[in-house]
Amino acid sequence: MIENIQIREWFYKNKGQNNEISKIFDVEYIHQILENKDDLYITKHGLPFIKHLQPDNFYTDKEWFRKNSKRLPGSSSIYKVRTKKLNGKTKDFVIKWNRMGQDVPGERESSELINARFNSPFEEFSLVMELRNETYKSSERIIIQKPLAIYVPFEHAELWQTGRKEYLMQTKIDLHKEIKLDIHRSYAVIYEWIEGIDVDQACTLEILDKDYVEDITVKTAEKIKKNGFIVKDRKPSHIIVRPKEDKTLTKYKEGDILHALIDFELLERTPERLKEVKEGKRADYLKRQRDRFLIEAPDKLHPHLKHTKILGVDYVYGHVESTKGRLWVVGKDPYLFDYFLPECWENVPKTRISTYNEMYYVVTKDGIHVVWKVSNVGLMPDMDLFKEDERKILEHGYNSPFEEISIAIELNKKGIATSYPRAVYMTGNKSVITAKLYDDSRYESHKNYFTPDKQLVLEKDRDYITIWGYWNGPDEKLAAKDGDYYEGISALRACREGIISQEEYLSLLQTLKEKLSKENIEDLNLRGNHILLSLDCTGTLIKDKSGIPEMRICNFEFLKRTE
Repeated sequence: MIENIQIREWFYKNKGQNNEISKIFDVEYIHQILENKDDLYITKHGLPFIKHLQPDNFYTDKEWFRKNSKRLPGSSSIYKVRTKKLNGKTKDFVIKWNRMGQDVPGERESSELINARFNSPFEEFSLVMELRNETYKSSERIIIQKPLAIYVPFEHAELWQTGRKEYLMQTKIDLHKEIKLDIHRSYAVIYEWIEGIDVDQACTLEILDKDYVEDITVKTAEKIKKNGFIVKDRKPSHIIVRPKEDKTLTKYKEGDILHALIDFELLERTPERLKEVKEGKRADYLKRQRDRFLIEAPDKLHPHLKHTKILGVDYVYGHVESTKGRLWVVGKDPYLFDYFLPECWENVPKTRISTYNEMYYVVTKDGIHVVWKVSNVGLMPDMDLFKEDERKILEHGYNSPFEEISIAIELNKKGIATSYPRAVYMTGNKSVITAKLYDDSRYESHKNYFTPDKQLVLEKDRDYITIWGYWNGPDEKLAAKDGDYYEGISALRACREGIISQEEYLSLLQTLKEKLSKENIEDLNLRGNHILLSLDCTGTLIKDKSGIPEMRICNFEFLKRTE
């Protein structure tokens, strides 16, 4: 979901012109694919200068660049460049070629640089944006350079030409799930030019003495650390001051010297800040889950997201660029969409929690606890045709993911607790079911259900994955205060471990069967591991006012509406 109004409005006015919107590490970009196949990612700060930022107005015209650029001091390839005059105005930029995947100079000689790694351009901009936001709130005055755009020429180069190490680049590639980094392309960050000189130059010009240079360098590092960040290679040359004609420096009204920080290729969050960011994102997620059906669906979503309704359930729908799949997120809140992209949960450590289904518990990269399960839709149940109860299952078949979620939400509304459905993901890769195992019933019953872009919601040659909340407490309770309130345990396991007796176990199955029957629903394969019970933090079984263990349905494959 794109939050910035200017970016969103610009996109709607310029659709169909090789323009896209991207959100990478929580930074929103206008993504332009230029005629020569170069890529340009423009931030909200760069949007007012979008014409000046076109590469032919400052860089790709080599004669112009030669005459209007100046190489700046430092070990990296960095230039100040003035753009061509557009609408009567020029603009000064800093263009710096990113060094991700390269060794950090001096890392073996300096303890501060141990394990230091150059940020990718997208990591760098994300951190700089976050630092800028924090300094706005802070009483510690410091100017942070404005990130305007990331420029990616189409030309390819070999690793020996770029100085990149393949293993270092692979680490970066694995981290970037919202965009595919190209190991053979160069990336440049473009910042707004800040008028002034660095404090090393100010010392050389005898505007500042060496003691003050050391003092302002240390204090600047302390300021950004208070805001939750560190720069691994802090240097006086990264601090800009503004001299006046009389060789004094521009100051704030309070008397402090006006100064700015530049160069962020080794900017990092402090461990405390990293923990705070993760906790903040999780808290936001929990509140949004609580209210996912209560909000009004926005009139305008991200251009690639649409509101849709399937079997009575509201979803936010969109394509998954990284896999060419599709994603339906339960509810009306578009901000929940990014939490369930496969890059958040697919390639993280997982624990298998079912012996007969592909079903896993994971903690996503955002710290969200979920269970994901490969749907059996399209497969013929492995049941005996000559047994009455199993024949019923064969006739019914596996529910589709959308049927499972529809039934779960319906039951919750009627007071029968279930696991919380979060999303449905359709893979991009094609899959084939052998004819001997194939069940066409759901594709036939869903043939009139379409996505907002006119595709069938249930495709025969795709796998589907349902994502459920991992049960550790009610959404309402978690949104009010996060914590692991409960531990879920199946009724079958609770019986095996002596937490409930066999008599209690059988009574729970019968009670649930009767409750479902009253709502015209039947579980054709009711089992103890389809029911979750709850233990509190002391290991005590949670019971209702009648003294009956609280139950929660967690399997919906064979739930059938009887009306």
